[in-house]
Amino acid sequence: MRIVMNYGKKGLPIDIPEGIEVDVIRKKDMPVIGEPEEAVRSAIENPVGCDNLQEIIKDGTKICILVCDVTRPVPHGVILPVLIKALINAGARPELITILIATGLHRPNEGDELRELIGDDWIMQTVKVENHYAKRDEDHVFLGTTPRGMQVKLDRRFVDADMRIAVGLVEPHFMAGYSGGRKLIVPGVSHHETIRALHSARMLNSENVNNCIIEGNPLHEEQIVVVKMVGGALALNTVIDEGRRLCFVNFGEIEKSHLDAVSFARPFFEIPVKQKYRTIITSAAGYPLDRYFYQTIKGMLGVIDILETGGDLFIVSECSEGLGSEEYIESQRKLQGVGVDRFMEEASRNVYASIDEWGPVMQIKVMKIGTIHLYSECLTAEEKALTCVRVCDSISDSIKDSVEVKGDHLIAVIPEGPYVIPVYRPDCT
Repeated sequence: MRIVMNYGKKGLPIDIPEGIEVDVIRKKDMPVIGEPEEAVRSAIENPVGCDNLQEIIKDGTKICILVCDVTRPVPHGVILPVLIKALINAGARPELITILIATGLHRPNEGDELRELIGDDWIMQTVKVENHYAKRDEDHVFLGTTPRGMQVKLDRRFVDADMRIAVGLVEPHFMAGYSGGRKLIVPGVSHHETIRALHSARMLNSENVNNCIIEGNPLHEEQIVVVKMVGGALALNTVIDEGRRLCFVNFGEIEKSHLDAVSFARPFFEIPVKQKYRTIITSAAGYPLDRYFYQTIKGMLGVIDILETGGDLFIVSECSEGLGSEEYIESQRKLQGVGVDRFMEEASRNVYASIDEWGPVMQIKVMKIGTIHLYSECLTAEEKALTCVRVCDSISDSIKDSVEVKGDHLIAVIPEGPYVIPVYRPDCT
């Protein structure tokens, strides 16, 4: 049996050895929108929980539009031309519109990569397109402190805008429950100290900081507090299928429209599974998510609910650009040196996480349940060692060894990785 896993841009075929029974876990078929531009236009004309653009935009209205960076497959080329034209038709002046790339602590997107991200040259020529830099103190405004004690500093360009719009992708997220909406604000355009507080070990180890959990998720609750502190915002939310085709779009008040998009997405992304598995194969979702190893952790966490204690988790990730940031590499080096228990003990003491420390903190959650095995063709020997997981040269051979050792020839395969969340429900049919 051959299964193609999401891996890089082309995929990775895996031949499952004979005698192994396979449960392939995928999303249900999604209703693809036949005319996506018209759907975006209709969503903007029929907003959720707010007035129409014509009633909001006045002469001189400054508009800041947040978009995801290049690590997210948001169909900007479809969305942004329609949105910008709708804003201009409603009275906005192009020179007062800024598209701000919500990089969080990621590197900026520039040159050809920026054009790929925006997806339309007309946009580049019509409005300002700029990156957020979390480490530039002077770019941020202090708004206050949340009830949980997080100091909130946001990008001045977003705070000072008269109209704020977050354009994002709604999909399962291993911290915030679902991505999109408020997540483009924090961590998207937040100061590094705000991001590091949000991503602290004490926050990430909270019970409800997990995939698909919104209600009672303290990280999500902090994000909503920040939305209110900045004075509210609008959102244009999208949901796409495995082929990256638009399946849902809406527009409106950021919290209400985002929750409506989540309600649409849940039946497709959350897949009830009646048992746990001793051997699981998953992916990091392919390009652009699997360009770095640290993003691969999302794929590991996506299957944690159905991984049997002591089981083997195999994940394929191209990692074409290496491990991740220098700060992340330092955290991995520390994990490698001191081990899981001491790393978590020290991380849990800090109000501010080290930059990208969330990576090892979340990886450890999986390491405490089972053994992680990585297949990647692009990492060096030194980089592979710093992943702190086992590295395999042949997925097929490693799977065969795993089922023989575990004494269980039934395995689960999740080709799309973290875009599909298996949920353990022993009573499901």
